[in-house]
Order: sequence, then structure tokens, then C-alpha cells
Amino acid sequence: MADNSFSIDVATIRQRAREKMDRGPVTESYGSDPEQVISILNDVLATEIVCWMRYSRHAISASGIDRAQVSGEFTEHAEEERGHAMRVAERISQLGGKPDFDPETLTKRAHTSYETFEDDDLRGMLRDNLVAERIVIESYQEIIRWLGAGDVTTRRLMEDILAEEEEHADDILDLLGE
Repeated sequence: MADNSFSIDVATIRQRAREKMDRGPVTESYGSDPEQVISILNDVLATEIVCWMRYSRHAISASGIDRAQVSGEFTEHAEEERGHAMRVAERISQLGGKPDFDPETLTKRAHTSYETFEDDDLRGMLRDNLVAERIVIESYQEIIRWLGAGDVTTRRLMEDILAEEEEHADDILDLLGE
């Protein structure tokens, strides 16, 4: 019968905790490359900011008979995207990185694009946002798989954000009536 007992060498952990204190939460047992995680999270940050801007623009410019309902949904999604961006920026900082809010590179780093639909076509806006959500869902799933057990905190953050992005896609699909 295998021994399934659990033991922690607390004395060694205490000693390591006193070393490299400037690294904050990134301890010796951290299982990922912090610089690579920070780089990926900065792309996620750019994606969330672009999504926030697109939803905000669509909420303001929406018109037509279904404007109130669609605009309300876009406004709600915009605020959630902004919240995602701030949570990701905070995690970047925790890992010892600098959140990259540079407006010149946001759209280049984002996984999604920024569309404005000058003719205020609600269905076009809904479809564009649904495509963006589907892009985000797939890319965040890949990030989560890549993180695995190496950075559980970042993985959980991404899983929480992914759940909200899936909810956004479902909301939009309902509005499209498809």
C-alpha cells in the first residue's frame, strides 16, 4: 500500500521566505517564468482595454428600436471588461511587472480588433462583439491550459475572466435571437 501521507518542511519554507523578499509573491515554488506570464498578461490587458473601448463606443452609438436593451447590455459588458483589465494589471504588478497601458500599442497587442460601425448597425455591432468574445474565449482557454499548475493564481484569475466572457457571448447570442 502506497504511503499517501503529507508533510511540509516548514523550516525550509521559512528560510526561503526570508530570501529574495523583493520578489513578493513569486517564491521558489512558483512554477512559471514570471517574465513570460507578464508578457502574456500585458496582451490580455490590451485585449480587455480594446474590448472595453469597443463596447463603450457601441453603447453610445447604438440607435434604433432595440437601442435601450442593446446599449444597456453593451454598457454592462464594457464595465466588466474594464474590471477585467484592472484585475489583470494588478496581477502583472504582483508578479513584479509593469502593466502596459500604452495607447500606441494597445490594438497591436490585443487579440481582438476595435470596430466602430459608422452606420450604427445594431446587428453588426452584436455580431462583431460576439466574434470578439469567441476570439477571447478561445485564446484565454489556451492561456489557462498553458498556465496549468505553474501559476495557479493567474490561472484562476483567467478562469474567472473566461467565465464572464462566456456569459457575454451567451448574452449577445440571446440578443441576436440566433
